[in-house]
Amino acid sequence: MKNLLNPDKSYWDQILGHYPPASPLVPTFGSHPLTDRLSPNLQAAERQASSRTHYSLGHVKSLPRPYTRYVKFLPGDLFFFLQCLAEPLKPQYGGGILLNSEFNNGLRGWSKFGPGKIEQRVSKGGNKFIVAHSRKEPYDSFSQKLYMKKELLYTFSAWIQVSEGKAPVSAVFKTASGFMYAGTVHARPSKNIGVEIWVDSVSLQPFTQEQWRSHQDESIEKARKTRVRFRAANPDGTSLAGATVSISIKKASFPFGCAITSSILKNVAYQNWFSSRFSVTVFQNEMKWYSTEVMQGKEDYSVADAMVAFAKKNGIPIRGHNILWDDPHYQLNWINSLRQDQLRAAVQKRVNSIVTRYQGQVIGWDVVNENMHFNFFERWLGANTSTEVFQTAHNLDPNTPMFINEYNTIEDSRDPTVTPDNYLAKLREVQNQGPTAIGLEGHFHTPNIPYMRASIDKLATAKLPIWLTEVDVDRGPDQATFLEKILREGHAHPAVQGMLMWAGWEPNESNYRMRLTDNNFKNLPTGDVVDRLINEWKPANIAGATNKDGFFEVSLFHGDYDVTVSHPLRNSSMTTHSLKVVPQTVNENTFHVEIQA
Repeated sequence: MKNLLNPDKSYWDQILGHYPPASPLVPTFGSHPLTDRLSPNLQAAERQASSRTHYSLGHVKSLPRPYTRYVKFLPGDLFFFLQCLAEPLKPQYGGGILLNSEFNNGLRGWSKFGPGKIEQRVSKGGNKFIVAHSRKEPYDSFSQKLYMKKELLYTFSAWIQVSEGKAPVSAVFKTASGFMYAGTVHARPSKNIGVEIWVDSVSLQPFTQEQWRSHQDESIEKARKTRVRFRAANPDGTSLAGATVSISIKKASFPFGCAITSSILKNVAYQNWFSSRFSVTVFQNEMKWYSTEVMQGKEDYSVADAMVAFAKKNGIPIRGHNILWDDPHYQLNWINSLRQDQLRAAVQKRVNSIVTRYQGQVIGWDVVNENMHFNFFERWLGANTSTEVFQTAHNLDPNTPMFINEYNTIEDSRDPTVTPDNYLAKLREVQNQGPTAIGLEGHFHTPNIPYMRASIDKLATAKLPIWLTEVDVDRGPDQATFLEKILREGHAHPAVQGMLMWAGWEPNESNYRMRLTDNNFKNLPTGDVVDRLINEWKPANIAGATNKDGFFEVSLFHGDYDVTVSHPLRNSSMTTHSLKVVPQTVNENTFHVEIQA
């Protein structure tokens, strides 16, 4: 197996339908179970000619030259930070399984890829690194043969510098079955194949599934839970040993939900099944323009209004999906027939109508859905249409976050349109138009969980709310297994503030990729996964006894609880207290609660 900094032309033709411009490359990091595809989550073109990148599991941000950027992931922790350095740091994990990762032994273990040349060089400070030069083809670079094990996840990182210009950067694995795409970040394309690629401190580190899961659990413990220390006391304030502290959760803070369809309005079984499980929802179609104005000028919000009423009755917040949809395939015939001035007026009316109607009643708006993949409204109304619609929506509903909502940013490293860097660039276009948030649809085929983590890490540098908005998985024997992995990874990531699945129920099960139940609302394997996770993240009852000093300590998920204290030697009735468990500050590890029996 070869680790390449760029594949050949046939590979790009196969996955992208075209070959990217010739340009210097910058690696990425990444990982994937070898049973499917191993993809170093790709990283990105530099903002300045001599910027360097250390990309491990996707945490990267461009810095001006000649500085270095550094991001780090370690088992048992999840963090990233940036540093400006004159020389690269040591390779992560000591280089992992790579040979000569710091190039202190010349080119040992490395060979050229393509007709270009490679050599070792030494910086003024004595640092040794590898250079690909005299490049004749865009894929001219260097590689190393590796032997990798199935079922492991691999993280790849490297420090990269290009001699001039800005360009996309890719890392690729080549196996007997073909090239495994790592992903790519496109900056400003360059066709200068004469640019040299400088690389140092390369690392490839394997992790077992158990190690990965352990890290998720540790991250959940830090991001989603708080240690609470209860002290039970007598009426006179003295400690009460041997008291039983019973804790029951009323409401979990982390929003976890599912889409619903209009079928819920007349189906009591659907209503009961849904309301007993989920804490947030989104309508699959009923708020969309093609549902509320089938005929021009004849708006009908009756179905959406009824669904809003159902959600409110059950205390379930709603995401507003969507104001506009940029995909030309989902425009009504009457919209397609409008002249430019008529379309502009219709869009303005649509935005004013739906946002005003549900102002303050939704927790977020998908403003111009999928406006990175598609450009229907920009094509007819101008390149600034999305920005203008974001501004209008914000003016009408100023306290509600406005989402960019896109697919493939976390699902598919092969899609160059919606890489994390491109997503952040799109955010910058609209970010001045009020509170903005990141919507990641999550329509998965075979999930690359490390790439998912890497992408979210990168997006988290924007310090904006991140939601998984439409999670589903293709049908197949591994659908439930894949769904669990995706949901666990999302819940474990501290930047993710909520998750919704795209599994609204309809009697005709052939309509959707993923269902959670049959038509009698008996769980399918995917539904079993969901119930298991809900029970894990929202435990029904916890109980324990206070020690000799009157203390009982437990780690609780953030949320609202009822706490009951009783003692076998006290004749008085049990005392119930309300408790809200919230994230603690950096300097607080334990939440202290005084309760009286």
